[in-house]
Amino acid sequence: MPVDSRATTDGRVQVPIGDGATKGGGLLVIGDVVTDVVARHATALVRGTDTSARIRTLPGGAGANVACWAARSGCADVRLLARVGADSADWHRDALRRAGVRALLAVDEEAPTATVVALVDSTAERTFLTDSGAVLRLSPDDWSPAMLDGVAHLHLSGYLLFAATSRATALLALREARSRRIPVSVDPASAGFLAELGADRFLSAVEGVDLLLPNADEARLLTGLPEPADAAAKLSLQVGRVVVTLGERGALLAAAGTVTGRVPAVQVRGAVDSTGAGDAFTGGLLAARLAGADAASAAAAGCRAGAEAVTTVGGRPGP
Repeated sequence: MPVDSRATTDGRVQVPIGDGATKGGGLLVIGDVVTDVVARHATALVRGTDTSARIRTLPGGAGANVACWAARSGCADVRLLARVGADSADWHRDALRRAGVRALLAVDEEAPTATVVALVDSTAERTFLTDSGAVLRLSPDDWSPAMLDGVAHLHLSGYLLFAATSRATALLALREARSRRIPVSVDPASAGFLAELGADRFLSAVEGVDLLLPNADEARLLTGLPEPADAAAKLSLQVGRVVVTLGERGALLAAAGTVTGRVPAVQVRGAVDSTGAGDAFTGGLLAARLAGADAASAAAAGCRAGAEAVTTVGGRPGP
């Protein structure tokens, strides 16, 4: 399937460095682009009849959201590899461009773009109904090592690890990044899908990555430990560093089997939608890391982005 890029004479993909980007300082995100249908309901859902809601259709997807928040947080060269359906490829490409992200979109003529229905209650908590569509069809043929040219960090959305084809693609990129000594981060992405895959399979796939970014539920699932701090410490024995997000309680950092820091959350008034808050945290953190921030400062930048995200409907930055 076609990918938006420039091809060299030997058929490899050549990714141009855009104006204002620092060569060698780019961020490549490999993940998912999703059409989000966000339904905000002020009262409990009533089975078998109508419940009043405010509904919007917006561009989303964990990987795409991370890329957009990284660009919003100051990263000048952000690229996204993902697979979308031909049904909405132009719309998603334009939304990413306007957010400052270079879209490397593989266009699928058979499967539609993934769709997520986000049910958001009066506390801004969300529940997802997910149709993965083209996301999990991202294939090794959509990948080229040249996509890493000029990249200083690779981020993988954990959604790709939940199906064989997309998992093979993610691990291919991971191996190439390691061969180039490019740091790699992974976000487990979904406690529900993680439980279906199994902790052992997931941890085997990401063993030795430089940074793992689970939320508290995902950290518990991956370790079987009830306390996020204990889970973070245990996970940090298998990867370089771990940052566990705790929602309103901020985030905690771990390395080499020890919790090394805690970062408070930014207090928010008027939260409307928590969709994408974790993606915003990741994007803010990665942008800060690429700018040279230390681990605690990068996590604090992530918390600031996450706080902004919950004041916006949908998973992307506002205008």
